[in-house]
Amino acid sequence: MIDADFISDRIAKLRTEKNISARDMSLSLGQSQSYINNIENKKALPSVQMFLYICEFLGVELKDLFEEGVASPSTLNEDIAELKSLSPKQFDLLTALAKEMK
Repeated sequence: MIDADFISDRIAKLRTEKNISARDMSLSLGQSQSYINNIENKKALPSVQMFLYICEFLGVELKDLFEEGVASPSTLNEDIAELKSLSPKQFDLLTALAKEMK
């Protein structure tokens, strides 16, 4: 079950993967410089609208923010975009390779 601790930790993880300070992220979102720090320290939770802004800022979809099994959703989304550009033959070859690697 997803709880407030997961949300705080997830935002912190995704932010640090982008190598962005909590202060810079807060200011980029139009908030006080301590806004993201307060979320990450479990002192506050963002509104639904701010969740959307945070996701946009981090380059992830809302569902990705809450998906526990995906460590780096922005990278996964970039990879999926690349996969969409493959021809059917290339995609089949890549799928076969992925299955072989399992």
